[in-house]
Amino acid sequence: MRNQVQLITYVDRLGGDLQGLHDVLSGPMAGLFGGVHLLPFFRPYDGADAGFDPQDHTEVDPRLGSWDEVRTIAADYDVLVDVIVNHVSSSSPQFLDWLAHGSESQYDGMFLTLGGAFPDGAREQDLLALYRPRPGVPFTPYAFADGSKRLVWTTFTAQQVDLDIQHPMTRDYLMRVLDRLSQSHTTTVRLDAVGYAVKTPGNTSFMTPETFAFIDEVTEWCRARNLEVLVEVHSYYKRQVEIASRVDRVYDFAIPPLVLHALTAGDAEPLLAWMRVRPANAVTVLDTHDGIGVIDVGADALDPTQPGLLTPEQIDRLVEAMHANSGDNSRLATGSAASNVDLYQVNCTFYDALGGDDAR
Repeated sequence: MRNQVQLITYVDRLGGDLQGLHDVLSGPMAGLFGGVHLLPFFRPYDGADAGFDPQDHTEVDPRLGSWDEVRTIAADYDVLVDVIVNHVSSSSPQFLDWLAHGSESQYDGMFLTLGGAFPDGAREQDLLALYRPRPGVPFTPYAFADGSKRLVWTTFTAQQVDLDIQHPMTRDYLMRVLDRLSQSHTTTVRLDAVGYAVKTPGNTSFMTPETFAFIDEVTEWCRARNLEVLVEVHSYYKRQVEIASRVDRVYDFAIPPLVLHALTAGDAEPLLAWMRVRPANAVTVLDTHDGIGVIDVGADALDPTQPGLLTPEQIDRLVEAMHANSGDNSRLATGSAASNVDLYQVNCTFYDALGGDDAR
């Protein structure tokens, strides 16, 4: 990945499709970017989670173009593409085949169930120990053609069914995805939601030693295909430092809130503290399609006794400053009626967080 400005975009937002995006990059935006992160363009790109719920991760949604257009962009720019390792769409051929044929399906065991994750049964404390990106337990009941039902692990939404990353069919699937990306001249893959990919009974099942071992394994697969690895995890800052030592790139999600804190509170010390330990291979972030992260500068969610880069009070004041500077639009766009700040981010651009003030 070149040490230049990288554009992150949904393919259909700037030009309508892959060819149109390339035209924009080589026309009005010529010379601005060294690379482009193509947010999921797989079939379908407009699913339940805007492409992060692929039915077929090896196929470009034909409404956006083909792998030929991806290669065309890759000829001029570093291209970063998501590899969604944790789940697929509930409308994927593999999952539908499993629902239709159950234990007779060739994909039986590819998808994680409550019974598969907890073969000895799950106690209440086992379920409460799970680290969750949103409220509730991570299971959705699905009915099979024979009338039976199973509780399928769904970390994010009911339409995103989790994979058993130890199953041979899952590993074959992930290998085929990486092969396709390598053939398309992709430079870097982002391991999306990898922090949740490994489920281990009795603990949080988030960024555990087993997770790190899986990251190491996938990194080996990628490097064998000349693919750089970027890990996308919203987590405690010391955990980001540890991840950075194992892969090619990590996101510096701490930079946006720390810079905003310095500007709104007149206090640069937390930013300086981060600069002293910040990994050299971190990609500087202003904001993303998800907004501005706040969990990344807070205390360790898995061990609240470990302090963050900002105190809870500083985070509260920062979030309120962002809401005020955005004219309260970020408050309307973030979280639910129960809470205006979700686990990860405030849905606001960096520019709006500064009140749209060019002087700042």
